[in-house]
Amino acid sequence: MGRPGKRYKAQQELFDRASFYELSDAVDILQKMPRTKFDETVDVVFRLGIDPRQSDQTIRGAVALPHGTGKEVRVVVIADGPAADLAREAGADEVGFEELLERIKGGWLDFDVMIATPEAMQKVRTLGRVLGPRGLMPNPKTGTVSDAPGDAVKEAKAGRVEYRADKSGIVHVPVGKMSFERQALIENAELIIGVLQRARPPSTKGVYMLSCTISSTMSPGVRIDAHALGG
Repeated sequence: MGRPGKRYKAQQELFDRASFYELSDAVDILQKMPRTKFDETVDVVFRLGIDPRQSDQTIRGAVALPHGTGKEVRVVVIADGPAADLAREAGADEVGFEELLERIKGGWLDFDVMIATPEAMQKVRTLGRVLGPRGLMPNPKTGTVSDAPGDAVKEAKAGRVEYRADKSGIVHVPVGKMSFERQALIENAELIIGVLQRARPPSTKGVYMLSCTISSTMSPGVRIDAHALGG
């Protein structure tokens, strides 16, 4: 692992790495940090007190951020008939069925989100080995399997983000860009925090929200007071 550069060291000097901060203060610290030449993504990372091996402690879903993510989202829709027409009208980047699935099977993966109608899922599931490892498999829990693909496309384009706890109970969610206004980042992060609090499995015991950190693509993480979040 390389030694921290001058910018990273300058960023670390702006806060106490052993301290915990209110969300608004953590955002202030982050936005005062020396920037890179590109518009970095801001992420919030949670460590939850769950056992993801238990089926009743799975944390997964999707939510539309009030201020979007700042990222242009490329959406493909697997559908035919009237559903396909609705998806096109809503602004999907690619819409199709058999031919589109064959392109994907052949290695084309130039998209961020796949949406499919329930009727199309039988065909889509055959691409599990291609889509699964990349997190692109449509799922009803994230709103990407839908009878209303037009609405699903609009939500994805508007800044819907998916969240999912990994095998260690870690949830990693983008909440915007460094160029966002302070309040926009705070409100996006507050929404994610609230969603995860409400997603607490009834079978979870002890402390649920063990830690919460906010950072940009190239910055150190600033620790947020998880107890203040109701953890």
